Amino acid sequence: MQMRPFGSLGFSCSLMGLGTMRMPTLPQSGKMDRPECIRMIRAAIDAGVNYIDTAYPYHAGESEIVVGLALQDGYRQRTFLADKLPPWEIHSHADCMRILDEQLAKLKTDHIDFYLLHALDDDNWKIVQQYDLLGFLDEAKAAGKIRYAGFSFHAGLDLFRTIMDAYPFDFAQIQLNYLDSFYQAGETGLAEARRRGLPIVIMEPLKGGKLAVAPTPEIQAAWDGAPVHRNPIEWAFHYLGDLEGINVVLTGSSSMAQMRQSIEIFSDMQPGHLREAERAAIARVRALYNERIAVQCTGCCYCVPCPQGVDIPGIFRTLNDGMLSESLKRAREHYADNVAEKSDYSQCVACGACMRHCPQGLPIIETLKKAHGLLADA
Repeated sequence: MQMRPFGSLGFSCSLMGLGTMRMPTLPQSGKMDRPECIRMIRAAIDAGVNYIDTAYPYHAGESEIVVGLALQDGYRQRTFLADKLPPWEIHSHADCMRILDEQLAKLKTDHIDFYLLHALDDDNWKIVQQYDLLGFLDEAKAAGKIRYAGFSFHAGLDLFRTIMDAYPFDFAQIQLNYLDSFYQAGETGLAEARRRGLPIVIMEPLKGGKLAVAPTPEIQAAWDGAPVHRNPIEWAFHYLGDLEGINVVLTGSSSMAQMRQSIEIFSDMQPGHLREAERAAIARVRALYNERIAVQCTGCCYCVPCPQGVDIPGIFRTLNDGMLSESLKRAREHYADNVAEKSDYSQCVACGACMRHCPQGLPIIETLKKAHGLLADA
């Protein structure tokens, strides 16, 4: 496993980090498959991955428990553990330490190595300021409960700069993949963080799995024109591994096979390793995808459960799949299932609950309406 210095903090982390948001679940209950998840986390650490990422809301709070179980038997000592404070759950300054103590208990540890203010956007940044979450980070450090303070980010470049200026953060986490190179913080934000000496952790390297699916013939032809052969997942990871200033790339696996594939790809990947012809192939594929993707949803599912039962991420996935395949026939068949199950747009009452939680800032209600117009029977 390739290691990279984590900025100037005096240690190295594995280029591949293991994210736990998309770990395997049981088909009946939707709960995490605990034995398999623990086996995967430990297998990743045994293979050299030393950055393990979880968060308070992942798997309805179960992720932290499973990670804590996986890191027993000596695995905690081999791992940098990352967790996040959800600003939307904070209603007083005291809530911050209460939630952190809850997380420490679930994780079965006395400290968290990398602690992030979760999913900062304009609304969550207001909460940070209102309840002095930056002051809390100092308190948590002084108490020895966290080692390094950071933030994960889902907004525009101007706010990214504002947040970096507001506090001496030790690191930041941004969304980046070859489709999102100029989205949110993007490559420009990455470069500015690098100039500041701020280590960067990458999330959504496969854009919620969209970059891992079998491409259309047109996109495959663009890949075939590259001077080397790689599958879509390899291309997505090599794009990130090629960029200067990236310290960790979080990969989310829902099976042991997926995780082992990621470990193999990240075994040896240095910044600047791609040739110009390879970067040109990525640019061609980016253009082809962006011509067809209807909604920039990553499938994070922060928008659900919808109070009215609308299957928001499922509908967006169906729409994008239809647009990418250049045929809406199957997409309309899937959407007919939503209609039959009363989980389609017609159930929406425009309450806006989904939009308050979307880290991408998507116009969900408007987009659902457009999807209904394209996918519903005339």
